[in-house]
Amino acid sequence: MLRVALTGPESTGKTTLSRQLAAHYGTLWVPEYARQYLDEHHIGFDYTLADVERIARGQLAAEDAAVAEAAARGLPVVFCDTELLVIKVWTEHAFGQCPDWILTEMQRRRYDLILLLGTDIPWEPDPQREHPHLRQHFYELYRTELTDQLSNFAELSGSAAHRLEQACFLVDELLGRGADPLQRGPHFEQLPL
Repeated sequence: MLRVALTGPESTGKTTLSRQLAAHYGTLWVPEYARQYLDEHHIGFDYTLADVERIARGQLAAEDAAVAEAAARGLPVVFCDTELLVIKVWTEHAFGQCPDWILTEMQRRRYDLILLLGTDIPWEPDPQREHPHLRQHFYELYRTELTDQLSNFAELSGSAAHRLEQACFLVDELLGRGADPLQRGPHFEQLPL
């Protein structure tokens, strides 16, 4: 079974695209646990490093549960709305450090494809979003991390419809409905369609 993660700065359409992809492929998606946690605890922007660690554990548990359910149902792919790289970048920005166990788990956990969503769509205000002026800065951090890790990733941009089209093209290739994208090298850039 394939794991596809969506990553990138705030307000770049990760949740929307995760839902769309899960619906398109008739499978499961893993929501961003941080949203649920912050809502349940009414924290706002007053979170602590301990909160972030609980969020990381919750994200991993939700992903593992979705993967187990998908495997039991014979589903070919699971989509993850965020992953530990988001938590690493967020934690380093907010606290100047990231707990070692998160870094270790980030290296251990692998995805068949990571979709890095661009900042070329409008910012949508949300009570949990903090940095509208830093989206491109964070985007570059994600891109550097993914390149350094030799991740199999693609950069998606354009309208929501265009992003879905690009993502489906890439996932279809991974599912054997097209050429193997892993033969393109350690990562591949945005593919125009």
